[in-house]
Amino acid sequence: MWCYLDRMRVVRFIFFAVAAIVLVGCSRPSVPRPFGYYRIEIPAYSYERVALAGYPYSYEQSSLAYADTRLENAEPYWVDIVYPTLNARIHCSYKPLEGNLRQLTDDAVRFVFDHAIKADAIPEQGYTDARHRVWGVYYDLEGNTASPAQFFLTDSVHHFFRGALYYNTIPNADSLAPVNEVLRADIHHLIESFCWQ
Repeated sequence: MWCYLDRMRVVRFIFFAVAAIVLVGCSRPSVPRPFGYYRIEIPAYSYERVALAGYPYSYEQSSLAYADTRLENAEPYWVDIVYPTLNARIHCSYKPLEGNLRQLTDDAVRFVFDHAIKADAIPEQGYTDARHRVWGVYYDLEGNTASPAQFFLTDSVHHFFRGALYYNTIPNADSLAPVNEVLRADIHHLIESFCWQ
């Protein structure tokens, strides 16, 4: 009986000692920590001309990307420029002009300004290449927009080409800043090297 009482006292002592340690050890207030983001390394790359068989245009694209022409339910001459390592894609569409330049231009501008709710600013930059008969507008959508860059190109008589950059991730302008910088430069290079066939 005596031995039983001593064991009960030891068990109670251990229980209260552990409870006291847990209560004292957990009294420090928790501090919220900011989310961390992966460091995005951009590998070295070059540009190469892409002239897809039968397509009415050609352009230069980064060696980080490839042209995906096997688009389900897509119209003729549409292409996606896919950046697999950057989880990005430039959706490009083509329309022949049939007296509908105004409508296609208005649609392209509307698609850009559909992002105005999230955009901090939408500066635009005109582009003219009279030698190759390429005219267009580039839109830089600043802020946490789903599409950080869009553009359209035309010869104002026969062709209309439109592109929009999208990521396969939640848009966060701060964490995607290095990738945005590279892809915006790629889009400018695409525009400057663009030719109608």
